[in-house]
Amino acid sequence: MSFSVISRFLGIFLCILALTQLTSIIPSAIYNETDTIVHFVISAIICAIIGMGLLLFGKSAGETIKRRDAIAVVAISWIAFGILGAIPFMLESVLTNPIDAFFETVSGVTTTGSTVITDIESLSHGLLFWRSLIQWLGGMGIIVLFIAVLPQLGVSVRQLFRSEVPGPIKESIKPKLKHTASILWKIYLGITLSEILLLIIAGMSPFDAVCHSFTTMATGGYSTKDASIAYFSSAYIDVIIIFFMFAAGVNFNLYYLIANGDWKKAIRNSELKVYIGILICSGLLVSISILNQHPTILEALRHGFFQSVSMTTTTGYATDDFDLYPSFARLLLVVLMFIGASASSTGGSIKVSRIMVLLKAAYFEIYQTFRPQVVVSLKIGKSVIQDDMVKSILAFFILFILIFVIGTLFMAALGLDIVTAFSATIAALGNIGPGLAKVGATQNYAHIPAPGKLFLAFAMIIGRLELLTILVLFSPKFWKQ
Repeated sequence: MSFSVISRFLGIFLCILALTQLTSIIPSAIYNETDTIVHFVISAIICAIIGMGLLLFGKSAGETIKRRDAIAVVAISWIAFGILGAIPFMLESVLTNPIDAFFETVSGVTTTGSTVITDIESLSHGLLFWRSLIQWLGGMGIIVLFIAVLPQLGVSVRQLFRSEVPGPIKESIKPKLKHTASILWKIYLGITLSEILLLIIAGMSPFDAVCHSFTTMATGGYSTKDASIAYFSSAYIDVIIIFFMFAAGVNFNLYYLIANGDWKKAIRNSELKVYIGILICSGLLVSISILNQHPTILEALRHGFFQSVSMTTTTGYATDDFDLYPSFARLLLVVLMFIGASASSTGGSIKVSRIMVLLKAAYFEIYQTFRPQVVVSLKIGKSVIQDDMVKSILAFFILFILIFVIGTLFMAALGLDIVTAFSATIAALGNIGPGLAKVGATQNYAHIPAPGKLFLAFAMIIGRLELLTILVLFSPKFWKQ
């Protein structure tokens, strides 16, 4: 492992982080928030100084980065973002406890959306923008961003891309990584701008439209309002956000195919069909379950589909207090938290493609118990899934469930009730945001003990980086030269 190479790439990342913090000066200036401008300048200077120091330490490093170094860069970058991205919260005296500030920042950049802030609407516009921006950057991936904007990094960025982009089928779209990363960010930006325009037309203020579009496309769920999307009480806004949550949960490989003119292959994608099927079925079931809680069928459908799409895509917005739903609807929403969105989307959790492979593998095992002589190939669509991919997905699933169980036990040991403990854990690990009971849609995480906040922040990073990128750091052999 080359610590000079790691230092060089981390230095570049922190200098970019400093520049992104300065963008919050724009809304602060518009709304005459002088103190906030000063705070973001100070924070950016701190990040830039540390970044330049790391660059100087790694100045002798070559252009090539090996896989082990790349894993370390990606993992440490997300942790560093959580630490240094928290500085504005502390300078603004919004979160004076470093653990709270770290939790809020990690929740943002991992697109989880859990919050410890009890009065969101009291924040400055600059800080509200920063909360939304870090989710938007974390959605497509901060490492993929600097691959797109730093062409001098050369072919070595392949390792960074593999460690960063979520999903089990990320390898299929990138013959030229810098070109691919650039196209993905253009698609991401284009869809975001479309949502901003539609939300403004629907009646949102330009500032709220920008912030909510950032956090919708990231499937992050941070809102500028304490009541989340329920604050706007608008069917038009709800429908727009439902559509864009759905779009953010689609495999971005498919957008890449469409951008290259291969739209027929995109719409025939098996994962897309299953993803749409899950959203339609769950939306209808939740809507039917809550019919007696709303005055009309259309109202029930509006809220039922909103909550279902929000949970499946792991966005975490709410237009209803779903903790008051019937047991069936609440349990179904929890199941959706585990499933998650499509692979290579901005959504979190296990992902639809993995669920498809696991179910097919289970079916073939049952089939071969009474017809062992038949040799069958596991396929998703027309693609044959090799045994090593099945093993990888099975290992991921086992680790995911194991971390969930350990996390639930740990949170319960801190004194939380069982519903709060298990829903807080899956909400963090699946990058969802709200859970049930004391961390429900109308609640927050401020009451969680400090050890619990640190564990949940750690679970958010693990979940966002698909488990192994972080877990491998705990292997002593990983750090040996």
